[in-house]
Amino acid sequence: MAEQQVYNIAVLAFTAAGVLILIALFFIPAPYGRHLKKSFGFAVNNRTGWLLMEAPASILFIVFLFWGNQHIGIVTVVFLLIWQAHYLYRSFIYPFRLIPRPMPLAVAFMGLFFNIMNTYLQGRWFAVIGPEYAASWLRDPRFIIGLAMFITGFAINKWADNVLHRLKRENPGTYRIPSGGLYNAISSPNYFGEIIEWSGWAVMTWSVPGAVFAFWTAANLMPRAWSHHRWYKRTFPDYPKERKALIPGVW
Repeated sequence: MAEQQVYNIAVLAFTAAGVLILIALFFIPAPYGRHLKKSFGFAVNNRTGWLLMEAPASILFIVFLFWGNQHIGIVTVVFLLIWQAHYLYRSFIYPFRLIPRPMPLAVAFMGLFFNIMNTYLQGRWFAVIGPEYAASWLRDPRFIIGLAMFITGFAINKWADNVLHRLKRENPGTYRIPSGGLYNAISSPNYFGEIIEWSGWAVMTWSVPGAVFAFWTAANLMPRAWSHHRWYKRTFPDYPKERKALIPGVW
């Protein structure tokens, strides 16, 4: 079977899995962090878990990109650098900022599976499946708008993470209500930022796998934001009633 056929099947199967995940996570919150369930099997340190599931996205992107007879130009190199800006941080910096806690090994393996599949779809698109991007693409409005979205989402995500890290350092072993900036409007600005970030990737690459990644990001983070929002409201009687879960003023 030709790689194009394998790739098409993988896209369809991965998209269908995303639909199932979107539905399931509204009923069963992913059991890590504040939603941890000891009944979910053997657990590892969350730093180990994050390394296990995120590092392959950084490493395998390079493997899938340069494996075989590929067309690699300046635009693809730019996409590689943008990808690594996110995943080098997420793989090798973010885990060591976490306060050590247990993470079910099953959750880490599900994240590992997602990243292997997603990285294959992204890397092989640039290498052989998709059209070769001419250097003029860097001046295309889609690239410019998508890059602006990516940078904006990246900045929101990192700012929101910093707020949470500071709260955890100042209040070890307990949770507090985050506030300031977007936290005054929504419960999960970190997830809001990440959805914007990968939606920007979909726009700047103008590609099928980019759109699938944006969909998967929303399918995973929308239910988790909703679970966080309900958890905050249950845990803190004084939680601000005007805050929404994920989209300011809407939901």
